Amino acid sequence: MADKKIYDTVIIGAGPAGLSAAIYAGRATMDTLVIEANQVGGQVTTTSVVWNYPAVEKIDGTALMNQMQQQAANFGVQIVHDQITDYELEGDLKVLHGRQDYYARSVIIAAGAKPRELNFPGEQQFRGHGIAFCSTCDGELFTGLQVFVIGGGYAAAEEADYLTRYAKHVTVISREAEFTCAPLTAARALNNPKVDVKFNTEIVRVTGKDYLETAVFKNNQTGKEFSYQPDSSEQTFGVFIYIGTQPATAKLTKILNHDEHGYLKADATLATNLPGVFAAGDIVVKPLRQIVTAASDGAVAATSAEHYVTALKQRLQIPIERKQKSATKPVGQTTKLAEKSTVMVHQGSWFDAKLQQQLKSIFERLTQKVTLQVLSDNGQKSQELQSFVKEFCDLDRHLDYQVRAADGGEDFLPLLELLNQQQNLTGIRFAGIPTGHELNSLVLAVYNLAGPGQELAPELIERIKALPVTKIKIGVALTCHFCPDVVSTCQHMAAINPNVSAEMLDLQLFPELRQAKHIMSVPATMINDRPVIFGSQTAEQLVAACESATVK
Repeated sequence: MADKKIYDTVIIGAGPAGLSAAIYAGRATMDTLVIEANQVGGQVTTTSVVWNYPAVEKIDGTALMNQMQQQAANFGVQIVHDQITDYELEGDLKVLHGRQDYYARSVIIAAGAKPRELNFPGEQQFRGHGIAFCSTCDGELFTGLQVFVIGGGYAAAEEADYLTRYAKHVTVISREAEFTCAPLTAARALNNPKVDVKFNTEIVRVTGKDYLETAVFKNNQTGKEFSYQPDSSEQTFGVFIYIGTQPATAKLTKILNHDEHGYLKADATLATNLPGVFAAGDIVVKPLRQIVTAASDGAVAATSAEHYVTALKQRLQIPIERKQKSATKPVGQTTKLAEKSTVMVHQGSWFDAKLQQQLKSIFERLTQKVTLQVLSDNGQKSQELQSFVKEFCDLDRHLDYQVRAADGGEDFLPLLELLNQQQNLTGIRFAGIPTGHELNSLVLAVYNLAGPGQELAPELIERIKALPVTKIKIGVALTCHFCPDVVSTCQHMAAINPNVSAEMLDLQLFPELRQAKHIMSVPATMINDRPVIFGSQTAEQLVAACESATVK
């Protein structure tokens, strides 16, 4: 095992529990790795506003997780994106199997949980076409429409209130007789004039053709059913589901003690039944699942892991040589430059001083020139895009821009195209202005074209290079924190293979595309005009989808 990298601890999951554990482990100078399968930040990034984190009056969920991620990076902790498919957790050396094998002396399971589904008729059929689970991602797509929120806990009350900034009206459907969250949280929904609440009520089914057209509900006290249908001017409506979560414990319940729902059992030190294996956050059996309890779990688990590893090394007579690792720069899929989850509005300057400094620190690593070409129709959005691109290119000498008039052959305007150092089109395009969370996509596109680029597994790179002509379009909302990972991965594929093109489309600007593809959720990935793929996708999943879409 001499040639294998062995970490003091590997943390599975980069939500509040995993990031808190990373901060404590890194500060204790443990050699620490965090493995995240999807979105850094976990379920918190689906929360519009966090109101109850100590010492913070209120904060955007993604912004809070960005700060935790940066703290972990400051202690030298690295985060990699991988899906752990199997575990070997017995013995002194733990092995985690993903795209590669990871070796550790201790493991902290903080994989969290995913939104629970109700499995009523129509739920799966209309996912992405009216059924949604994330208000910050999909809320704006329901602007001016009726929205139903299913649930009666913290998330249902908070997100019902948040959705009123877009929806014409929100109705909460709760099977309980009252909200099960704190009164102040419940009051956010109960006191909002655009929110109605129907207690003792459940959703029975939804129906429709391309979109939701009918929802049927039932009073669980009387058994009486009633239905909702939108009027002809609205055509459809939305159903957001917030009924709790189910733990991400696949492959773990066979080896770790758990309750009947799959949540892992851990003692006061958060140790599981296997020595050196700890659990933290929403994945653990506990009476309260909140950000603050997850963060607390992470601290306890990391401290327990540090004690365990120290004793293990002493027993095995392994020298304990710990030194503070230098801070890492989280450039890659984990980079989050725009902390605000709202669309940036041009008011004289697109980038404040702090953001300019962040961007310049990334652009210092560029070695080639990139030209940002704007295709303009002289409309207001085209003028805003020109202003945005000019200010963006002023940040580094490797960046240049040019403007040309649209020739009428473009489907979506305004359009931004990236040209490489040889002034050749790269297939990387942005229809709309890549602000909000999509600023990350633009920065990563430049970084992949003209800098060191994001790391990808060599086997995956070879598969990307082998793709024939592949046209990818990704419908996004600028408020969606899941979209940039999909956009940047697809555009990275375009940077690797000239046969591949990848275009971001701001769906708020192009309602005709939403209607044609019946899109009511983002990210919405369209490959060679095949059926839309909704939701966050890993690089492996996207490459496999491209391979499938190009099979003759």
